[in-house]
Amino acid sequence: MTKIDLEKSKNEDSLKLLLSQMNYRLEKIKLGGGENKIAKQHKKGKLTARERVDYLIDKDKPFFEIGAFVGYEMYEEYGGCPAGGVVVGIGYVSDRQCMIVANDATVKAGAWFPISGKKNLRAQEIAMENRLPIIYLVDSAGVFLPLQDEIFPDKEHFGRIFRNNAQMSSMGIPQIAAIMGSCVAGGAYLPIMSDEALIVDGTGSIFLAGPYLVKAAIGEDVDKETLGGATTHSEISGVTDYKMPDDQTCLDTIRDLVDKMGSFEDAGFNRAPALPPKEATEEILQIFPEERTKPYKTIEILKRLVDDSKLTLYKEDYGKTIVCAYARIDGWSVGIVANNREVIKTKKGEMQFGGVIYSDSADKATRFILNCNQKKIPLVFLHDVTGFMVGTRSEHGGIIKDGAKMVNAVANSTVPKFTVIMGNSYGAGNYAMCGKAYDPRLIVAWPTAKVAVMGGAQAAKTLTQIRVASLKSQGKAPDPAEEKRLFEEVKGRYDKQTTPYYAAARLWVDAIINPLETRSWISAGIEAANNAPVAKFNPGVIQT
Repeated sequence: MTKIDLEKSKNEDSLKLLLSQMNYRLEKIKLGGGENKIAKQHKKGKLTARERVDYLIDKDKPFFEIGAFVGYEMYEEYGGCPAGGVVVGIGYVSDRQCMIVANDATVKAGAWFPISGKKNLRAQEIAMENRLPIIYLVDSAGVFLPLQDEIFPDKEHFGRIFRNNAQMSSMGIPQIAAIMGSCVAGGAYLPIMSDEALIVDGTGSIFLAGPYLVKAAIGEDVDKETLGGATTHSEISGVTDYKMPDDQTCLDTIRDLVDKMGSFEDAGFNRAPALPPKEATEEILQIFPEERTKPYKTIEILKRLVDDSKLTLYKEDYGKTIVCAYARIDGWSVGIVANNREVIKTKKGEMQFGGVIYSDSADKATRFILNCNQKKIPLVFLHDVTGFMVGTRSEHGGIIKDGAKMVNAVANSTVPKFTVIMGNSYGAGNYAMCGKAYDPRLIVAWPTAKVAVMGGAQAAKTLTQIRVASLKSQGKAPDPAEEKRLFEEVKGRYDKQTTPYYAAARLWVDAIINPLETRSWISAGIEAANNAPVAKFNPGVIQT
């Protein structure tokens, strides 16, 4: 075996190990509150949230789960919150892309943790941006009371969901809600602010206050079914529109309702018949380096992602630490902005580090983003960036101004943006490459991703240097043992916080995916985005 083959084999083994770890964690997450809780659901005649989603969606099409790792290693003092207690994703229902939101009653009876609220709002945001019909499968005990102050009153908290219900209604985005379990207190507004509401007899119930609270508040004795069961709301109050005998019939009826929906006019993104890459997509696992400091040719990754492995490179010989190219992914026309991880030798004989954004790279990317907006071409950003170049020469050359131009173009871009974090995503490089703060329609990470203001070793060195300088200014000699302890402490903390799981737990990314699924995610995202018109592009003030 040659040295090159050995290197490829090591890279592939490393990435496959990361994928195995990811899948193992996912399997545990998919159990929700555990097998005992699942058994209790079944005993009541109820399907679990994931079983409901599986039953609802078209079997011959993929389901793109959003936020599977939300809540990962969070709220452990309360027993954890797998997937944030709610299953969310883009799936096909009666051949129509829909956003699906299903409360997982095996996790604290489907109660809303703070991260659950954030995940629900993200689902609504995606539905609103892309004009996707949204289906709520409701089975929730309401706000998780021990953390009510972190979920109830603020702008991005629980109440924002009902505001979004109203906004989507005014935008003409269909909303269907199925009450398949508890629906209590403020949460009762969600299904009734939807366009149509179904309720399952015997298990579904909806009321502003349950029997115990009614007894405490007004002294009335009433049982759950009489107060807010399916018969009450289908025959007396008229609150719900369809009374269903069981979960399966309820889900079948939702499929029928979606089947009758009209469609929106599309945005008009260019699509040709899809072609597979000429270069084997599986080779991505061999090319992407195990050691994150090693350079590699990003263009070789791109050739294994795009149709026919064909790229039309923009300003190929200028600003080489960023690759800009026109291509197709699953037939869709796209503009790609990717960090190049090669070490570049410029015409002037200078060396540029791969993964760093220099002034010429920022200028090139800015112009390319403007062109894609002009031509209504969706943008795909692929991250492996350590940030902008620093130092005297860069500052004197106006790196801040050039970086600001790129950030401006990304911020004001109106064509749909999709972000894939392959490797590093550090500092202002995250912003310029359309990190979460810059409204990508979807943002996903590979298991190799790192998201932070800087790498662990960099942060540790910086803070250690500051500490040493502080001691010296006080006339104290730095203690080498203390320096080492501080370095290791900071590095350990940063290393944990830069993992893709830490990012996904907090919804900084929508999903951690297998690199080989990147094409499918981007294609599904553009298909969704094609439901909504593109606003007129106004780049604002971009200094030249």
